[in-house]
Amino acid sequence: MGNNAIKAHLENSQKTGIFQLTGKGLPEFPEELQRLTGNLRTVDLSSNKIEVLPAAIGNFLQMKSLTLNCNKLTSLPDEIGKLKKLETLLLNGNHLTQLPSTVGQLKALRTLSLSGNKFREFPAGLGSLRHLDVLDLSKNHIQVVPAEVAALQAIEINLNQNQISVVSAAVSTCQRLKVLRLEENCLELTSIPVSILTTSQVSLLSVEGNLFEVKNMRDLEGYEKYMERFTATKKKFA
Repeated sequence: MGNNAIKAHLENSQKTGIFQLTGKGLPEFPEELQRLTGNLRTVDLSSNKIEVLPAAIGNFLQMKSLTLNCNKLTSLPDEIGKLKKLETLLLNGNHLTQLPSTVGQLKALRTLSLSGNKFREFPAGLGSLRHLDVLDLSKNHIQVVPAEVAALQAIEINLNQNQISVVSAAVSTCQRLKVLRLEENCLELTSIPVSILTTSQVSLLSVEGNLFEVKNMRDLEGYEKYMERFTATKKKFA
C-alpha cells in the first residue's frame, strides 16, 4: 500500500470527515491520519493487519465511529477513553481478551461490537455507558454472565456462541434490556433464571442450540408472562 494511495485518501477525508481503507494489508494505524485529528468523524480500517492501536487515537476528539474489524489487535490503549463523541466502536474478529477501564468513559457510545475475540470473562466497567444500545460479545469464550451485568443499560446483548453455563439472575434487573441472545452455549434448562421470564423487560430470549430442547421452556414458571411481552413486541413491529 503506497504512501501516494494513503495521501489520495487523506485529501478526500479532509473534505468528507471519513477515512476508509479496508483490506489493504496495513501493518499499523496510518500515522498520516494525525493530520486530520480535528475533523475525522468516521474511520474504517477493517481487514488489515494492525496489531497496535496507538495512544494517539485519543487525539481524534471529533470521532463518532471507529471500525477495526478483522485485524490483529490484542489490546486497546487507555487513551481510547478520550473519544467523548464516539458512538460506534466495532472490533469484531481481533484477539482482545479484555478492555481498558477507560472504555467506561465513552459516554456517547451506543454500539460496542466485540464478536469473535478471545474474551474469557464478561468485560467489566460497561455500566457507566448510559447510552449503550447494543453490546455484541458473540463468538468468544465467556463462561459466566456475572451479577455486574445488572448495571448495563443495553437494549440488546448478544452472547451467542460462547461457553456460558451460568447466567446470574441479576440480568433480569437490566432496566432497558429487551433482547438477550444466548444461542449455542452450554446452558441447562435449570440455568435459565426464572426472573428473566417473570419480572424482566426481555421480550426476545434466544436460547437455541443449548443443552435442552427449547420447547421445554414452556414448562418454566413465568413462560406465559414472557410470551405476552414477546407477542406484544412482535405486533408492534408487524
